[in-house]
Amino acid sequence: MKPIKVVILGAGESGVGAALLAKKNNCEVFVSDFSEITKNFKKELIANKIDFEEGKHTEEKIFEGDLIIKSPGIPDKVPVIQESLKRGINVISEIEFAAKYTKAKIIAITGSNGKTTTTKLTYHLLKSAGVDVGLGGNIGFSFARLLAQKKQYAFYVLELSSFQLDNIQEFRPDIAVLLNITPDHMDRYDYKLSNYVKSKFRIMMNQRVGDLFIYNISDVNINEFMNGKRIKMETIPVRQYAFFEKEKIEVEGETFKMAKCSLKGPHNYFNATCAITAALKVGVAPKVIQRALKKFVNDPHRLEVVANINGIEFINDSKATNVDAVYHALLAMEKPVIWIVGGVDKGNDYQPIKKLVKDKVKAIVCLGVDNEKLLDFFKGSTTKMLETQNVLEAVKMSIEFAEKDDVVLLSPACASFDLFKNYKDRGDQFREAVQLFVS
Repeated sequence: MKPIKVVILGAGESGVGAALLAKKNNCEVFVSDFSEITKNFKKELIANKIDFEEGKHTEEKIFEGDLIIKSPGIPDKVPVIQESLKRGINVISEIEFAAKYTKAKIIAITGSNGKTTTTKLTYHLLKSAGVDVGLGGNIGFSFARLLAQKKQYAFYVLELSSFQLDNIQEFRPDIAVLLNITPDHMDRYDYKLSNYVKSKFRIMMNQRVGDLFIYNISDVNINEFMNGKRIKMETIPVRQYAFFEKEKIEVEGETFKMAKCSLKGPHNYFNATCAITAALKVGVAPKVIQRALKKFVNDPHRLEVVANINGIEFINDSKATNVDAVYHALLAMEKPVIWIVGGVDKGNDYQPIKKLVKDKVKAIVCLGVDNEKLLDFFKGSTTKMLETQNVLEAVKMSIEFAEKDDVVLLSPACASFDLFKNYKDRGDQFREAVQLFVS
């Protein structure tokens, strides 16, 4: 039988993972990246004798493919994709391709905010119970790379972005989790929120009787989309703004204590509720979950406490690159806040956090190249507002504003690319700057 010709566009983690899986399954593979391929990925392709090109797309070779796997960062509107579709070539995502090569149970998690925390916690709860489980998708290794490895898992917990969901066709998770939908990546979706909402809901579009859909019943966009829809799978609505009394949450009739868990704030208790719900449905015992909650360590840059200097707490929330994420960060603060904000504005509407800023923030330090929009909007919300383009200077300013029992919160609401490589670089530089003041 003649091998299938698989063309992969994009040679990042997703693309190379797909190439390895396709090669393992005896496909004829060609990888094309319009940019330069990073050294490590290039070495992998060479070591596995996978044909590739970089710095161009040779259309003659691309259009020879029986199947095109598109990396998440490539929009459908680019000419090479449009022409491929015109020629009748099937274009799918790496997630769609990978799912064809496993019979494992899949827990898939998406949302505008909180998906990494929820995904990692779900994995941690299952792993702590001895479940044979792998972790990947939009974090860590790509789904395809996991399946290309010798070790196969009984369960996979996957974080999925809207970009990864855009080109699925038959992908069906056994448990799907939709945390929230707030405006993000609007340029990718023709500046129509409805398009973004539809993209997120693709996570459950192939689910059937016997599957489970966990969703945020407090989210307006989710409720509007679900209104009147015929649902085949079991659904579990989770209320986002439930009252969590004395750091306890109740799930499926069980009470879980959160006091010794690293996750703080109502938004993280909501994330934990979704993760615990999934774990209980898999069969993890409540006692095991309670023990695991105490040992969970969240990823850096997500309400990460980096230091306490003279009673002033410094928190790195650099991953908060949109207004909704900042809303939940401020909501979690129980002390007066010196707020470090700014970067590349993505068309932000700051109105939803205006009252929170007025109630909780005693000073604002704008850290960005262009801070005019922030300065104009929050003028009058606090008497103290300064701006800088230097992270060390931002920390110095914050210390001058702060008193004992205050919090210095880096929660930017903006992308990082004006002054930093990415949100991780921004958070790392903030952490390093704070450490200079630790005696």
